[in-house]
Amino acid sequence: MFGVSVDSVDKNCAFAEKFHFNFPLLCDTEKELSLAYGAMASAKDEYAQRYTFVVSPEGKVEQAIATTDPAGQAADLLDILPDSD
Repeated sequence: MFGVSVDSVDKNCAFAEKFHFNFPLLCDTEKELSLAYGAMASAKDEYAQRYTFVVSPEGKVEQAIATTDPAGQAADLLDILPDSD
């Protein structure tokens, strides 16, 4: 699991530290990934929309979920993802 943001390295580090992320927060400052995944309509957009992408082990996007409630997203994912046992 990882996160992606169009913010700078410094801003992402501060954000991840503030909220005690236990996963990497990657920087997409050129907005290439955000555009490719449809989280941004244009490189002129200041921010990307929040999405959660479920990617298979083969690298295929299985689901794209608009993240309207970041705090509740983990619980929602547990309901839809298969057990990894």
